[in-house]
Amino acid sequence: MRSGDDASFREFARDKALPLRRTAYLLCGDWHLAEDLVQTALIRLYRVWPKVRRKGPVDNYTRQILMRCWLDERRRPWRSRENRDGVFPEEPVAPANTGISDSLLRALAEVPPKQRAVVVLRYCADLPVAEVAVALRCSEGTVRSQAARGLDVLRAALQRQHDEAVSGRSV
Repeated sequence: MRSGDDASFREFARDKALPLRRTAYLLCGDWHLAEDLVQTALIRLYRVWPKVRRKGPVDNYTRQILMRCWLDERRRPWRSRENRDGVFPEEPVAPANTGISDSLLRALAEVPPKQRAVVVLRYCADLPVAEVAVALRCSEGTVRSQAARGLDVLRAALQRQHDEAVSGRSV
């Protein structure tokens, strides 16, 4: 890669790493996995950087790569064979000032993966329907329907949390 391309990639990665990490975190709910996903996405982007950069803006393409990395990670067979004994070696700590409430994260975890991807890109990353469709390689109608279904699940999860909190206080 030429030094100009290398420098432009470094600048892009520096500017976009934190927003990508936040998006990845909203998708997976784990800061460590989010960092891994962003790193993998940036590595894949680096391999094709000169070609992609010449074609125009690369933000949407980068989100596509991140989505594919996340979906690939969910499909890995070792995840389903992991020994889950319920004992954690340490308590995970979310970085301070993320701007993401715990209740939203718990509710997002209940939304099915593809609906969660649509909800995160559409409402958390504030992308228009057309860009979400391109990032997820689906039609705009699919984005709209998945967003509606995902929001229904999200609302139900938030309502359930609220009801549990209210019933816990009145006891």
